[in-house]
Amino acid sequence: MHLCKICQANTSVMTDIKKDLSYYRCGTCGFVYLDDEAIIDAQSEKKHYELHNNSFECRGYVEMFEKFIDVAVTPYVKNAQTALEFGCGSGPVLAELLRQGGMEVDQYDLYFYPEKVYEEKVYDLITSTEVFEHLKEPLKILTMLTQHLVNGGYLILMTKFPPSDDQEFLNWWYRRDVTHIGFFTAKSFEVMANEIGLLKVVTTIDENIVIFQKQQ
Repeated sequence: MHLCKICQANTSVMTDIKKDLSYYRCGTCGFVYLDDEAIIDAQSEKKHYELHNNSFECRGYVEMFEKFIDVAVTPYVKNAQTALEFGCGSGPVLAELLRQGGMEVDQYDLYFYPEKVYEEKVYDLITSTEVFEHLKEPLKILTMLTQHLVNGGYLILMTKFPPSDDQEFLNWWYRRDVTHIGFFTAKSFEVMANEIGLLKVVTTIDENIVIFQKQQ
């Protein structure tokens, strides 16, 4: 029996027979995750990321972050001076867009900007877009990021919420990325926030964005 990595409740198994991959879906919080034995190694993961065209030359990529700022940052985050873009990838487009908006922005990425510049700092805003689906220990990372927020600061994540139907999930294009190992529902994010105790979920947007605020 596999227990949910988020809330420790019982899970059910879904199997991609063609690729011999097993996923576990939590019956309580809805979190879905890939069997640990199928997770690729760090070297293969980095090579996969290097194939991405994540730069200002890719207009669609830029527009995704412009929309992200319009719907998730501007309406909620007021008077923010400092930000951390956590998991910025090889082309930190979002970090630069936030700078253009007047913020002082640090950037971190496990493979491309590995210096932990955030360690002695706290921020008004932390963004982490298309990152959490890659994490082996999401609750640990969410807890760490919370520690680097000012009281009242915002943590905004972007990652696609999974279909609730098993067959739809197995047919879902987003889960076919070999580096995507965890898929969160609004409920699983609420459970994580409650577990940490210092975060509250302000809202979710379009089944792919969640906005947290650190409680004062």
